[in-house]
Amino acid sequence: MHINTVKYTIDAQGKKLGRVASEAASVLMGKKSVTFAKNTVQDVQVEIANAKKTDISALKKTRDIYVTYTGSRGGLNKESLGQLINRRGMTEVYRRAVKRMLPDNKLRDLRMKNLSVKE
Repeated sequence: MHINTVKYTIDAQGKKLGRVASEAASVLMGKKSVTFAKNTVQDVQVEIANAKKTDISALKKTRDIYVTYTGSRGGLNKESLGQLINRRGMTEVYRRAVKRMLPDNKLRDLRMKNLSVKE
């Protein structure tokens, strides 16, 4: 971590998943920085606190489906949001949400390293 690193803490208690994830993605891209440039990774650390206390409805836990594909025949896997929370916790849910909100380029993985989620 550099001396100039700016730390942002987002409290997720009682807030919707998408609102918190979009705010985190915006900060990771550097939109809140005066020195914003699309082609650079900003020197920020984003922490999402109280991830377990996020406001997620029961309907969303059953209706939202995460689809992954292994690349082999029969390798299409489907999992609901509720199953993902039980298996991996809210940390993985936030990681996937923020990752999909960032632009799909070489900088996405570098930006994701600056995200931490505390349950």
